[in-house]
Amino acid sequence: MNRTPQPAVRCRGDGGGIAVFVAICTVVLLAIAGLVLDGGGKLRATERADALALEAARAGGQALDPADAVTGAAIRVDPAAAQAAASEYLRQAGVHGTVTVSPDHSELTVIVDTSYATRFLSIIGIGSMDVAGHGTATLLHGVDQPE
Repeated sequence: MNRTPQPAVRCRGDGGGIAVFVAICTVVLLAIAGLVLDGGGKLRATERADALALEAARAGGQALDPADAVTGAAIRVDPAAAQAAASEYLRQAGVHGTVTVSPDHSELTVIVDTSYATRFLSIIGIGSMDVAGHGTATLLHGVDQPE
């Protein structure tokens, strides 16, 4: 009795399977690192925008209306001079923003609009993120306290 030898059955192993797993994990870890780093960068840009808005509001708050201040009638800002001073501060800082004075001329609000240029998220098409900062200066006189 002659038997024909059967070819040996070879099991396909895991050859190359680990490479795919490592490639997928690497892409996911890079994406997470990108989100963390660009998210932190946006937070820093927001803090800077807030600081610039506050400083611009303070600069504008120094532009008092001399007619009321000298007589002691009231402490108010000169709206045109306050807006000009705050806008000049923003211009020197290299950012754009809006400056508004309250109707009673005792409060100055600055909103800064800028953007953060991403480093990692630009790979997926997000080149920048909008950032806004907000600052308000309220004029106080003597021992007055804000209500």
